[in-house]
Amino acid sequence: MLEPGGAQLSMLRLARAQVGLGVETRLLAGDATPQGVALAHQFGFDPHVLRLHDEVRCSRRQWTPDPGFAAWLGTRLGSADLVHAHMFGAWWAATRGTPPDVPVVASEHNSLTWPLGDHRDAAAEAAWRVDQFFVHGPDASAFVRDLGVAPAKIRPGRSAISLHSRARPGLVSPRLTFTGRLREDKGPDLLLHALAALHDPPVTYLVGDGPMRREIARLVDRLGLRRRVQLTGWSHEPARYVAGATAHVVPSREEAWSQSAVTALALGVPVVACAVDGLPVTLAKRRGLLVPPDPASLAAGIQTVLDGRAHLDEAEGRRYAASFQPMAIAADYLAVYQQLLVGRTATVAALPALTTGPGTAQ
Repeated sequence: MLEPGGAQLSMLRLARAQVGLGVETRLLAGDATPQGVALAHQFGFDPHVLRLHDEVRCSRRQWTPDPGFAAWLGTRLGSADLVHAHMFGAWWAATRGTPPDVPVVASEHNSLTWPLGDHRDAAAEAAWRVDQFFVHGPDASAFVRDLGVAPAKIRPGRSAISLHSRARPGLVSPRLTFTGRLREDKGPDLLLHALAALHDPPVTYLVGDGPMRREIARLVDRLGLRRRVQLTGWSHEPARYVAGATAHVVPSREEAWSQSAVTALALGVPVVACAVDGLPVTLAKRRGLLVPPDPASLAAGIQTVLDGRAHLDEAEGRRYAASFQPMAIAADYLAVYQQLLVGRTATVAALPALTTGPGTAQ
């Protein structure tokens, strides 16, 4: 799914950084929005899209096995040296459309909630053909292990963060920031209820777009926050809102690894986040302040930072964030790609029946 979102931004940053390492990327998407296509163009890529939508609340091809998508991919992968597929629907289709001597890499970015039906059996059948899984967060890691994938094929996924460190002109200070999709799992409504619970909430910038944008706008009005909350819309440089903020809030109900939280750490901005999924790992060692995922707790955490009582380790946060710069991530992924290219060629030469089914892949 190609739309404005954190996973897409990270993928595009990775691909752009790899250009300098000699990697040529062709971007293929089962579903896309015009805004997603425009985002790819901003990074220098002209995507091939199976179906363009004005808006997608839930990409069917992202979550389900689609033979039509697999067939469409199959006609476009003949010249590829390696295929890196993001999310279950993509890697399932890639395993059916990729030539046998071409490695397939898969990334899972979040918890699999199967909004359109549980397809674990199909995932298990396809997983044997994936040469390497990159998993973001503990839930995604557990999902891949439960498919029976060998531990040697599983690596922690790493997202590239923004390098922009100069704030946009005209921003209010003090201020809070939220950057991400306006979607239930990201919890923008949770943040608004927390702001309403504060005695004197600072001006808060909600940077992003998504299927909840109308609902969020109505909630801002209903909670009496119109003078306190600014809905900026999508930005491909969200760090320019975060730089210099008083605090950055990650109110997610689900979050494998928060790109926005780590961007804030890189900028030295205190982070308040819900203690869900992978966020306790991301913000360990006092890198950020973790709270239960409810409005009262989130409000209390925000107030703790506003009052200067959070006692976070800014230096540790900056050290952690430094390992997620685009060029470092690009070099790490390229090293894995190169290992797979050598290993896959040798394996196919030794086992010409590799593509006949899961049994021969063991």
